[in-house]
Amino acid sequence: MRFKVLALSIAAAAGLASGGAHAQSFADVFSQGHVDGEFRLYNFNRIYSSSVKPDARALSGALLLNAQTATFGGGFSLGASLLTANAFGSQPSNPAQIDTTLMGPTNSVSALGQAYLQYKNDRAMFKIGDQYLNTPWMGSSDSRVMPASYQAISVGFKPAAGWDIFGIRTYGWKSRTSSDYHFDNLYYPPTWRGDSMYGGIGGLPAGARATRGTWALGTTYTAGGFKGQAWYYDFLGFARMGYVDGSYTFKTGSGFDPFVAAQYMGETGGSGNILVENAAKLFGVTGDKVKSQAWGVDAGVKIPHGQFDVAYNKISQENGAIGGGAIISPYTDAYATDPLYTTSMIRGLVEQGPGHAWKAKFAYGFLNDRLLLQVAYAKYTTMLSGDSHNTYIDVTYKLDNWLKGLSLRDRWERSTGGIGLNPGNGSFIYNRVMIDYKF
Repeated sequence: MRFKVLALSIAAAAGLASGGAHAQSFADVFSQGHVDGEFRLYNFNRIYSSSVKPDARALSGALLLNAQTATFGGGFSLGASLLTANAFGSQPSNPAQIDTTLMGPTNSVSALGQAYLQYKNDRAMFKIGDQYLNTPWMGSSDSRVMPASYQAISVGFKPAAGWDIFGIRTYGWKSRTSSDYHFDNLYYPPTWRGDSMYGGIGGLPAGARATRGTWALGTTYTAGGFKGQAWYYDFLGFARMGYVDGSYTFKTGSGFDPFVAAQYMGETGGSGNILVENAAKLFGVTGDKVKSQAWGVDAGVKIPHGQFDVAYNKISQENGAIGGGAIISPYTDAYATDPLYTTSMIRGLVEQGPGHAWKAKFAYGFLNDRLLLQVAYAKYTTMLSGDSHNTYIDVTYKLDNWLKGLSLRDRWERSTGGIGLNPGNGSFIYNRVMIDYKF
């Protein structure tokens, strides 16, 4: 399934001219290829008000290098992405003081993020190999120095303008801190069968059997002010999930455009469930089945250079279900990258279990949108994790006028309250300073 040989094309392609083209000869496949990438320098700090657990930090630089050949054979191309991160010897000597979610506990990690064969035309796309995915409950979760990626076969069709249909079959996956692909997910313990996966939810023992991946089928549709999508996931050995969401923006012509949105998720588990057979506890609750339901609404107004909205989500309690009805999300749980409207930077309802939440958010762009400010407040009322509050501030400054592709970002969030969410049940401040240069 892996096309490791494509990694060799990174070195060959690095000196090639950018811009895609149709190859007329074998040499053109590479000489007319495209190369881009990113340099990242992230500094993360976890600050706890309680002395139960020491503060943690991590500094990491990273290079993400992407190469794709020109098309050949009527629409085929090869692509690869090389990922490498380094802490520059800055990791604390005490392992408990390392924020392992950034790049793990080691000083360096490298991986092949993508290595694929693709066919694409105006109506269809087929891709096989290591690749990034962008779906609501299974994506790249790209908030660390390296994104997550999947060993997968993916296809896409465009029956009409604004309408797309997707089919995906994944096998292994690479977490944000892993150097290779494994048959696991975020419910497995760190270093399961040698996987350097950190930052997951855990819950399964080291002897848990491997997952066989995921089947997914989805469709998206856009027309006028409407945007909608529907997805079905079969997380093999974990859960079967249906998910829909849609939004409508009322175009007023005044620059002030109200919008409304709604979402629904339903989930069940079949026989041979890996969580059930290992008596895994989520929020301290085991179960003999997977069953979960969630819904949400969001409403607000888009204004010149900004947006304001208020959202609500609810996860129903389900007797006898794992986690009392918790959402089983193998590739977002603990990452806080799910599509629920009320999810915060640190965590959301997926990480807290059945209950409800509301969130108010405001975003505005200053200086011709070079300076972007986002602020948010969320309150969570849950049955197993208690009540908690998250306050969020996010400032991004784009320095395109000085160096195209360069940006500075500072994300800060404070979580208070809850039962067992923060060490010593005190407050938790997470500060993430991020410097990014796209080339």
